[in-house]
Amino acid sequence: MLQVGLTHFLVVSAILFSFGIYGIVTRKNAVMVLMGIELVLNAANINFIAFAKYGNFGFSGQMIALFVIILAAAEAAIALAIVLNIYKTFLSVNVDEIDHLKE
Repeated sequence: MLQVGLTHFLVVSAILFSFGIYGIVTRKNAVMVLMGIELVLNAANINFIAFAKYGNFGFSGQMIALFVIILAAAEAAIALAIVLNIYKTFLSVNVDEIDHLKE
């Protein structure tokens, strides 16, 4: 019988983290870069929860994960507002085409 252990959580977290870093580095669209950042934050949350469960740290891992979720929601709201403002100004959301902030 297969039991899910700490190693399984760490492998899933490493895969999510890798996909997130790949999305941040290779994508030109700002929305896709934000999605990569969200994947990295979700990978960190999986690590916090897994170490809280298997490391006997009590509820500290869950509290940090809750803080990261709140931080990710705030980051998404602010970043999407910035992306909309950039689109309104430059008519593009490609991060390589936006090379100056003030015209």
